[in-house]
Amino acid sequence: MLDMDPDDDSFSNNGFFNGLLPTVIVIGGGISGLAAARILYDASFKVILLESRDRLGGRIHTDYSFGCPVDMGASWKVDFPYLSCLSELHGVCNENPLAPLIRSLGLPLYRTSGDNSVLYDHDLESYTLYDIDGRQIPQQVVIEVGETFKKILKETEKVRDEYANDMSVLQAISIVLDSHPELRQEGLANEVLQWYICRMEAWFAVDADMISLKNWDQEQVLSGGHGLMVKGYDPVIKALARDIDIRLNHRVTKISSFFNEVIVSVDDGRKLIADAAIVTVPLGVLKANLIRFEPKLPEWKVSAISDLGVGSENKIALRFDSVFWPNVELLGIVAPTSYACGYFLNLHKATGHPVLVYMAAGRFAYDLEKLSDESAANFVMLQLKKMFPDAKEPVQYLVSRWGTDLNSLGCYCYDKVGKPADVYDRLREPLDNIFFGGEAISMDHQGSVHGAYSAGVMAAENCQSYILGRLGNMEEIPLVPFRTENLEAACPLQISRM
Repeated sequence: MLDMDPDDDSFSNNGFFNGLLPTVIVIGGGISGLAAARILYDASFKVILLESRDRLGGRIHTDYSFGCPVDMGASWKVDFPYLSCLSELHGVCNENPLAPLIRSLGLPLYRTSGDNSVLYDHDLESYTLYDIDGRQIPQQVVIEVGETFKKILKETEKVRDEYANDMSVLQAISIVLDSHPELRQEGLANEVLQWYICRMEAWFAVDADMISLKNWDQEQVLSGGHGLMVKGYDPVIKALARDIDIRLNHRVTKISSFFNEVIVSVDDGRKLIADAAIVTVPLGVLKANLIRFEPKLPEWKVSAISDLGVGSENKIALRFDSVFWPNVELLGIVAPTSYACGYFLNLHKATGHPVLVYMAAGRFAYDLEKLSDESAANFVMLQLKKMFPDAKEPVQYLVSRWGTDLNSLGCYCYDKVGKPADVYDRLREPLDNIFFGGEAISMDHQGSVHGAYSAGVMAAENCQSYILGRLGNMEEIPLVPFRTENLEAACPLQISRM
């Protein structure tokens, strides 16, 4: 006997055969799950979205406790890399699927890089770098080492062609430096080189010794550079969630599929029945087997989950009474190893608020989570005070912990060394009436907000086709495609660079 609420028709046994609208349960309230739910809701399906947290957004989390929006998860990186057309959005700019929604909401973007930024979300002229003793690095040194790093990465392409087996990017760099000693850097220049490697690691949220040489540069990078969401992602999340049946604090523990229906169990013992389910939980949650599947996942699906890695990136946001740092977008700290390097994002330049955000990725991000919030804030303040001896104490701070958050267990996926070529195909492959979304199954843009969004759209469209195919009469359910034409004309895209 199922433990169901008799007054809630969402628990009706298989509306597909009872004359009710087909029901789909979406598991996960991040942007991928919300995109899937939005598509199906607009197509007149009955949709129930289950989210384990007490809020929506997943690893998108806009915090307002500073008195201004601060994204403690996704904020820019490859989230909006393709919006170069300033007040208009034509041609290639439309390749970002979220652009019409951003325009319709009138949300401003702050542009942080141009078209040629493949690995970095900020242009070179927006950096100011310091050594571990707080001395500013001459800009000419930064430029020269940056050019050398480009040459090193170019040479790693030859290493990739020469070796049949995959290896890490760090191992390939070592081979290049052994073959081309003229590219080696010493002293301060080597510390700057380590900072560039640190920035590369931040792109993938994992250390360079774990990044696949064969795959690191294979993402389809569109034109336009990168943009920071000035008002945060929260307005996007709220717009997608409008009118949808959303159940917060519903942690899914089991998904059972049989006889053309799905039974979803939550941690309080209740069970929900639907015609299909879309699973958009983070890859880290699937890796940890926090959701049981019945029947068990086939080996090809289990191995796909295992064959991808999950990286982590954390932020320590600091709010001050006043600004004591230079008017640049990024303050970097160079060191003898990439692990010891770091950088601060200057939100004051983009938003006008006296906020610095320290960024940490890979092993260092996990190590920071071992500290208390106070100790983490003190750690980054020690670095700031070396750079700026007159630095004031923050009046408030925030610390993210995505690596150990049971709702995330990491940030986004990366290609492991030796990753099978078909891993993404296997990961996104549905299991009868269970479909999969999330950034990890994106066709071309893993690790990005727009990739997660597109994956949710794709899962919803596949789910629609499946259910309507079973229905046998494509006319019985109004199939309303998700349209954005009306959004695109709502207002121009607002992009600035102060």
